[in-house]
Amino acid sequence: MAAGASLAADAPAKAAAVSQVLYSLSTRCSIEGAAPKTCVVEVVDEGSATLYRHRIGAVTMTVRITDKPVRMERWNGAKKTWQPLKEAAARFSTNTICFNGRDLCVVNPNYLNSVRQDRPDATAGRDLVMVRFDGTGRVNLTCYDDGCKGVKS
Repeated sequence: MAAGASLAADAPAKAAAVSQVLYSLSTRCSIEGAAPKTCVVEVVDEGSATLYRHRIGAVTMTVRITDKPVRMERWNGAKKTWQPLKEAAARFSTNTICFNGRDLCVVNPNYLNSVRQDRPDATAGRDLVMVRFDGTGRVNLTCYDDGCKGVKS
């Protein structure tokens, strides 16, 4: 997620009409590999999708996750469109999730605990899970721990 993230317009206007806030989390986020800063993550149920709005100072970055099929995208306020993510990685030992490398990283134990609950067999004894997406944001590859070392960008 490019700096300029004048992503303050964090979602299309129609989303507000059908949204329900699931939870809000005060935590730490970093943008483009910079030092972590205090941020607030607001998680919103939008019906067919879940929005994760990351407010870091004056910047808001929003990631949308949809099911069936699973897709992950980010809101580009400048273009007023959702753009597919290339990858996401979660490290359970630090409760950290990073999107598109280190473009946006966030400490979110709530989300990672839900991943563990939803996929106990896949996550048991694991520390790192990485997901790669195709050009539409749909899951194309999932790897765990040492298996991710062989995955090239």
